[in-house]
Amino acid sequence: MSRSVDKDGFPAYVSAWEDRIGAFLELLEPGQWPAAQTGGELSPVAGLPCGVKDNIAVEGFGLTCGSKLLKDFRATYTATAVKRLEAAGARVIGKTNMDEFGMGSSTDNSALKRTNNPWDTSRVAGGSSGGSAAVVAAGLVPFALGSDTGGSVRQPAAFCGVVGLKPTYGAVSRFGLVAYASSLESIGVLADSVSRARDVFRIIQGEDPLDETTIASRIVQGVHGGTAGSTNPGSIGGPGGSSNPGSADSPSNYGRTEKILAVLDPVSLADAVSAAVRGAAQSDVAGRGAETGPGSAGAEAQLINLLEKEVLQGYSKAIEGFKALGYRIQEIVIPSLAYSVPVYYTIATAEASANLARFDGIRYGKRPEWAENPEDLIDKTRAMGFGPEVKLRILLGTFVLRSGFQDRYYLRAQRLRKRITSEFLSLFSAKEGSKEGPSALLMPVFPTRAFGRSENGLGGPALSAFAQKAADIFTCPANLAGLPAIAFPASVEGGLPVGVQLLGAPFSEELLCSIAAEYEAEHPIPHPEGFQSFWR
Repeated sequence: MSRSVDKDGFPAYVSAWEDRIGAFLELLEPGQWPAAQTGGELSPVAGLPCGVKDNIAVEGFGLTCGSKLLKDFRATYTATAVKRLEAAGARVIGKTNMDEFGMGSSTDNSALKRTNNPWDTSRVAGGSSGGSAAVVAAGLVPFALGSDTGGSVRQPAAFCGVVGLKPTYGAVSRFGLVAYASSLESIGVLADSVSRARDVFRIIQGEDPLDETTIASRIVQGVHGGTAGSTNPGSIGGPGGSSNPGSADSPSNYGRTEKILAVLDPVSLADAVSAAVRGAAQSDVAGRGAETGPGSAGAEAQLINLLEKEVLQGYSKAIEGFKALGYRIQEIVIPSLAYSVPVYYTIATAEASANLARFDGIRYGKRPEWAENPEDLIDKTRAMGFGPEVKLRILLGTFVLRSGFQDRYYLRAQRLRKRITSEFLSLFSAKEGSKEGPSALLMPVFPTRAFGRSENGLGGPALSAFAQKAADIFTCPANLAGLPAIAFPASVEGGLPVGVQLLGAPFSEELLCSIAAEYEAEHPIPHPEGFQSFWR
């Protein structure tokens, strides 16, 4: 048995693609790429190269977080997840581009480089893990690590036509991940197949003494009618999350006899998107005044008020595909879904304002050449180092944490977070008069396919920062509830991939991967024009 990169022509292939998509912020020379590994029992990742998002520490590489503030910063240690991959024989060959500090849905918020979608270079790769998704989609690496705070692994996976796995909160150590919103984010996997994503997850998951939020490794069923064992049931979701999500012994995790998938009924689907848009539009109007022009909140709302036709087509094909695989489709309603975007951004920005306070030019970050005093040093460092989106989120977070506003915004958001968590957890529990709940919830990932950029007028309509936030309606609930989710391509519509996602009960990653693998077996992962496979 051997596992290696077929290097004949590979360096030229990587160079040609990188010139087109700009996904790596740092890339090793070909001579430093992994050598072939041979032997008996090899790890599934032995001898394979991988990319790592540039907010995850890898000793000897940069750790820029896509920001000018950390442009010259080098990591002095390696994240636990990366250490486990390296111990299994994988080799990090580069750090991938990202939205600055993980804040964005396009990777265009990076201060260091622009990353393009391999399917259409006039469109975005998604974000904030757009670089990791792009390098996998182009075939430059078979898998890459990213981070998912509100969909930052799953959304770029959907845009680029790859698999994106967001683990249960606490399943993978966050040691070595630069914090953005600590109670929401997880290190996730982007891969060229469901089986590869599962292999990588099995290596990186597990308890870590360097991260007190991690939970002891457990086994959860991966096939219907199987059995499983568990360790400590633990808890998920961080502050505001559930204190007892249910152990792996519960009916929501193993012993299933019927293949059931929950889907949002059409009315709930439309209502959820409309509610998110209305809330964002009201905030936008409050900030800018009533407007009716092409760039107004009302005009932006029309772009995402309903799912894009092609996304609906892909979602419908996924439902029909699972029906053909023997799944019973159960339409459900999640009333709290409409609140997930405002709740998410209230909590995420509050945590960001605290986490990013460390970047002051004294302990971390590029500092100005001259300052009158420490306060002036901090002001100048942040003014020149942070981009507009990061400054906006820090200000929003500081506002909701102000004395007199915590009850009105932050604490209310935490109460709603508990409600969202409770509704999602109850979905996967056995109902009265029924043997078991659904195996997973099938949802769209994003209301549109990969969108274009406003400055060039190509690649379809662009989405403003406000519209991108409202469109997180389908991804952020998994982070608020601390649940696992996997995104994978459902179909190709109009020349672009359309992704769907499966959400499951806590620690049901194996089950989700098995369900997604069933679909992949009948609907193989698509690839952009010019793609070649170099893995064996």
